[in-house]
Amino acid sequence: MQTKDSNPPDGGYGWVVVVSAFMVMGLTVAVLKTFGLFFVEIQQHFDELASTTSWITSVTIAVFHLGAPVASSLCVQYTHRTVVITGGLLAFSGMALGFFGLNMVWMYATTGFLQGLGISFSWTPAISIVSRYFSKKRPLANAIASAGECAFAFVFGPFFQWLISQYGWKGALLIIGGIQLNICVCGVLMRPLASSCFLEASRGETEVPRGNGASRTDKEDRSPITHKTFNWMLVRRPEFVLYAIFGILAAMSFFVPPLFLVPLSYSLGIDESWTASLLSILAMVDFGGRLLCGWYANLHVTKTIHLLAMAITLISTSLMLLPLANNYLSLAIFTGFYGFFFGTTVAIHITVLADVVGMPEFDSALGLFMLIRSTGGFVGPPLAGLIVDMAGDYRAGFYMAGAILVLSAGFLIILDRLQQRKIRGSKIRTKPEKSMLPYPSLHILKHQ
Repeated sequence: MQTKDSNPPDGGYGWVVVVSAFMVMGLTVAVLKTFGLFFVEIQQHFDELASTTSWITSVTIAVFHLGAPVASSLCVQYTHRTVVITGGLLAFSGMALGFFGLNMVWMYATTGFLQGLGISFSWTPAISIVSRYFSKKRPLANAIASAGECAFAFVFGPFFQWLISQYGWKGALLIIGGIQLNICVCGVLMRPLASSCFLEASRGETEVPRGNGASRTDKEDRSPITHKTFNWMLVRRPEFVLYAIFGILAAMSFFVPPLFLVPLSYSLGIDESWTASLLSILAMVDFGGRLLCGWYANLHVTKTIHLLAMAITLISTSLMLLPLANNYLSLAIFTGFYGFFFGTTVAIHITVLADVVGMPEFDSALGLFMLIRSTGGFVGPPLAGLIVDMAGDYRAGFYMAGAILVLSAGFLIILDRLQQRKIRGSKIRTKPEKSMLPYPSLHILKHQ
């Protein structure tokens, strides 16, 4: 089984899997990023405060992150295909049931919880199976797959606005749920490799008569992956803890701008059609930022953690300046700056995590990191909504997001200093050992 793992196809049917993952990214995360178009409609329908309405997005984000380790574990027990199809059905159920719009609690449970779980069960295995199909071309394959989020968000902005204007926000939710059923089709196309699913691997092993030894082998093969997925011992490593705190603070901020961008533009008197185009601009420059930063990071000119700290600082600056906009043009410019630097962050923050924990612990660290980061995504939007309600101005939410990002950059700086101190300490410890090596040999020569 290990030999199969070390020789992925690196092409062929793998490109079908990449296209399927591209679609899944668009039908999950892109929907989440453009859900801000429904914010004002839902708020006015239920006559609720901004903080109360923002809990819908908050629950979606939290469940998306919390479900990632569960989805990874299910991929071990079953197939990536099965988990993606399940995710598509859950996402459809969330939107379709949200159509009834009984009350805010109902919206939390449907478009919040069910939608978030569906996104998690679709997104996580889609990312995982692409990496299994590719080795040498893995960066290119992952870049193409992740681009689906930006490409679909570019289209979904004006499209969702049109759906709301034609069918109302409830009808739009039902139609979007039907569109998300295509996730199931994408899941069917994700044909599992023998090495990508332990169930299939175990079936293959049972074909060879090994007696009782076969069942023991299955258990032994499964247990290391399960431990990697839920390796809680990483929380004892200061480097991981610092990066996890950064992740929490960043998640508190990242989902605030897309949520309040549309209400802010409405408060400035910008037409609805122009407002939807802001989300398209956001998606377009996000895509450019990912590609450019990914290309630059591969040159290894700048240390990735330094590049991430710079990107976070520039994002916070953009968010602090964005509320100064007073018309469509200025708002579009500041939105473009924010989207571009957000894209650069997305392109490298997982790479920095790999540098922090090392590749042997990466799979475990990724699931645990998303689990811990979920607290930030859960608290951020309601906190911003509360601040908006207290200030009576949507600009306050952007100021809050920018300030928290400045704080998160501080933890990156502390992490970098800690890593440099450990490197210097290891060099100091190894120098005396190297300097003492010639003396025993000289001593032996003298006695000879």
